[in-house]
Amino acid sequence: MTEGTISAAPESGVEGSDTLTRLEQEGEIAADYLEGLLDIADLDGDIDMDVEADRAAVSIISDSSGRDLQKLVGHDGEVLEALQELTRLAVHRETGDRSRLMLDIAGFRAKKRTELAELGAKAADEVKSTGEPVKLNPMTPFERKVVHDAVAAAGLRSESEGEEPQRFVVVLPA
Repeated sequence: MTEGTISAAPESGVEGSDTLTRLEQEGEIAADYLEGLLDIADLDGDIDMDVEADRAAVSIISDSSGRDLQKLVGHDGEVLEALQELTRLAVHRETGDRSRLMLDIAGFRAKKRTELAELGAKAADEVKSTGEPVKLNPMTPFERKVVHDAVAAAGLRSESEGEEPQRFVVVLPA
């Protein structure tokens, strides 16, 4: 376990350790499920587990070029999103609880997070200079969350508008 943020209970800290234990269990279940998937698909990859922002985070990484793993990412992360939902369902089946687990494959989501944070910061800069709202292209919930966080870090506010799958972020003046 590397970095992880778990909020502890106000007095005893027991609730926080219970949360950490639950998230670690989610990661273990997800890792087992994904290892089985890799075996079935005859793909090489190592599983890395962590706890980030009060959710289990599981990554599939490869020592080689990772081209095989790109099949599990798909066009613009579509396969990755589907695998994340399947993995969440596998965790739900074992625990009975809804999972907010995040899956990354071959660093795709980490790279996307960086790009989206830059997009959010640029949109915030544009709003600051023009005073006009900026509408961004439709995004997945993960993508919108990253942009909302970047806009908030720039001192502005943002809202999501529209209906899935055409839901998008609007960056608003302060």
